[in-house]
Formats: sequence, C-alpha cells, structure tokens
Amino acid sequence: MSNIQDKIDQEVEQARATCDVTGSTSGECAAAWDAVEELQAEASHQRQAKRKNSLEQYCDANPEADECRVYED
Repeated sequence: MSNIQDKIDQEVEQARATCDVTGSTSGECAAAWDAVEELQAEASHQRQAKRKNSLEQYCDANPEADECRVYED
C-alpha cells in the first residue's frame, strides 16, 4: 500500500509543478490533478477489499460441492 501512496505523493508534486508553470486554469493542470484523483480512488478501492461471505469461503474449500455449481446461460 505504501507503494501507491508514494506514487500519489509524486503525482501531487508533479501536478503542483505543472499548475505553477501552465496556470491553474489550464488543461494540463486539470489533467495532472485528474491523475492524482484516479490514484487516490485506486488506493481507496484497495483499502476496501471485499470480504468473502461464508458461502464463498465454503466454495473455496469445496469447489466440487453442489452448492458451488455455476450455471451459465
């Protein structure tokens, strides 16, 4: 997780530098902050990893069980 935080910190610094050079209303500045926002969203998704319910845990341990069959249309 610290790897993505390091990348976010780098992107924030780059976004600040870009906005200082091109102006805060430029397209380049907006794009740089969009990149920061996307990385922050990914970090949030990684922190909210979905926990498995009891059926999913059972099926991981017993994939051949009738309850774990998957039917495709």
